[in-house]
Amino acid sequence: MKTTIDLPDELLHRAQEVAARRLTTVEALVRIGLDRVLRSDDVDLNDRSALDRLQTGLALGGQSLPRETAHERD
Repeated sequence: MKTTIDLPDELLHRAQEVAARRLTTVEALVRIGLDRVLRSDDVDLNDRSALDRLQTGLALGGQSLPRETAHERD
């Protein structure tokens, strides 16, 4: 799909310089950059969910085991 984006001149010039050094295109840089942002956002969401689960705990069923019972020795 084609789209048009408006970039500040300075940003576009820097992107063109980097693209030329890497022997690629500005379009490829935009794709790579956008993909990285989207993947890191997914990771941030997964990290937040993991942290939430740690703080609230998981309901795994079963009964609570008193500490004394857990550490009894036969």
